[in-house]
Amino acid sequence: MASFSYNTAAELFPAAIRKKKRAGFAYRRFGTAAEAVRFAIEELPADSLNGAYLQVEEARFDQSGIRNLYESQDFPLPRRPRTPEPTGGTDADAA
Repeated sequence: MASFSYNTAAELFPAAIRKKKRAGFAYRRFGTAAEAVRFAIEELPADSLNGAYLQVEEARFDQSGIRNLYESQDFPLPRRPRTPEPTGGTDADAA
C-alpha cells in the first residue's frame, strides 16, 4: 500500500440494498480519501458496504481494501471506539 495518499479526493460507490426499494446511500464524493474510508466503515450499513468500492485517482478498493485502509497505522483520522461484544451471561450463572 506504499504511496497511498489519504489526502487525495475520493469517490465512494456503495452497493444498492436489494431488499429495499431505495438504496440507503448513493454515490458520494469526499475531499479526502480518509473521510471516505471513515464514512464507509463507520456510517454505511453492512449490506451497503458489501459490494461498495472506493475510487481514489485510478485505484479502486473493494470492501476488504477499504477495511485495510481504515485499519492501517497510517490512517490519519480518529477511529470510532469499538463496542465490546456481549458476554452472553445469564442470571442463572449467578445462582
